[in-house]
Amino acid sequence: MTMTMNQYKAEIKQHVTDTLEYDYDLFDDDLHHKLFNTDYYIIGYYNAQQWLKGNTFEVIGIIKQYELDNFGEVYTDLSCPEKVANMFSYILGEEVIRDLIDEYDYEASMEYLEDESEEA
Repeated sequence: MTMTMNQYKAEIKQHVTDTLEYDYDLFDDDLHHKLFNTDYYIIGYYNAQQWLKGNTFEVIGIIKQYELDNFGEVYTDLSCPEKVANMFSYILGEEVIRDLIDEYDYEASMEYLEDESEEA
């Protein structure tokens, strides 16, 4: 079965939140690096092919655009499913962590405003 982009993002979000429960702090500056750059998210050629199934070209396009925007050229070996899957998880991990921090900041701001209105 082919995953949607939202399903990929949900899977990566689950990975991040599971890890946060046991090991890391959301505001650790190296969180993204520790989760997506020190080890592979998807291990093995076959597992990567299955994970990318049906979305390979869309994912390659996302990687190319990300790397061109951030590095000026494409570094990922786009012929290797394992490299493609892990670079894609790296990109999604960056988005998910940013979204979680924004969500936390919003909730903290709302709590602060509620406390302020109760004191007034």
